[in-house]
Amino acid sequence: MENNSGEYLWGDNRRYHSFVLELKKQFGCRVQKIAVDAGFTCPNRNGTISTDGCSFCLNEAFNPSYCRKFNHNISKQLEEGIKFHKFRYRKVDKYLAYFQCYSNTYADINYLEKVYMEALSFPGIAGIVIATRPDCIDDEKIELLKYLSDKYYVSIEYGVESCYDDTLKQINRGHNFKTSQDAIIKTSKAGIKTGVHLIIGLPGDDKNRIINMAKCLSNLPINYLKLHQLQIFKNTPMEKQYIKDPSFFNLLNINEYIELIIDFVEVLNPYIAINRIAAEAPPRYLANKGWGLIRNDEILRIFENRIEKRNTFQGKYFTNEF
Repeated sequence: MENNSGEYLWGDNRRYHSFVLELKKQFGCRVQKIAVDAGFTCPNRNGTISTDGCSFCLNEAFNPSYCRKFNHNISKQLEEGIKFHKFRYRKVDKYLAYFQCYSNTYADINYLEKVYMEALSFPGIAGIVIATRPDCIDDEKIELLKYLSDKYYVSIEYGVESCYDDTLKQINRGHNFKTSQDAIIKTSKAGIKTGVHLIIGLPGDDKNRIINMAKCLSNLPINYLKLHQLQIFKNTPMEKQYIKDPSFFNLLNINEYIELIIDFVEVLNPYIAINRIAAEAPPRYLANKGWGLIRNDEILRIFENRIEKRNTFQGKYFTNEF
């Protein structure tokens, strides 16, 4: 929202609440996430809920090669990841260990403490980010994360994916939206930074339903939001659905997607920082054409140019009524 001086409430001239800038303000420098694979699995794969997994899921599409090279060796992965990102982003001084693959709270509490502390003890690591499912958290794990967050930067990212139970059932998610709401509220009450991952364009989700999700999430205690366009990956149940009936999917081109995301952020609570607006995966994993080799920073520039051209901003139409 714009204040009386003509600046937006985030203290810069961006038309949206940038999570990257939030981290820079907190740490005094640019911070880069380093993905690590600690060997976690998922209750939706090991038979606890099902063995099929979520219909869209293909973790290797986002798992860096160094994670596979140093299988479950966190220190080696961090060493290689920092080396890679120092070359790619020369102005980065601090790093966050990003526990990304599968459900990174789905293990015994002692193992969780061991792997989190190994990452936090590594030189150059300023904190940890933990991606997980909302049904893989409990009071004991919240207590551990609260303890760590008193000393280190700790954030938990919940794979919410959709706010609609019918969509969650369609993608075989294995939990409902209330599970996500409860986990978010519990985590926030403990003072732990809380993020949400949302997939835009899942089967059955038209523009109105997608915009409605922005309104729904705006009323939850979320620190930041990651938006990803739907991508259909090879060797997934969703690929089989796509081959059987492509008309069931409304795959947006990049211009359609950017316009929709701007509509989305216009009604989004301006206090929720935007971590990411799109996903990037190698085309070799895609079952459909996708957007080619365009990178996330290019997509962000398109978004920033378009939101400027439309003369709008995050939270322009935000209300507390939902």
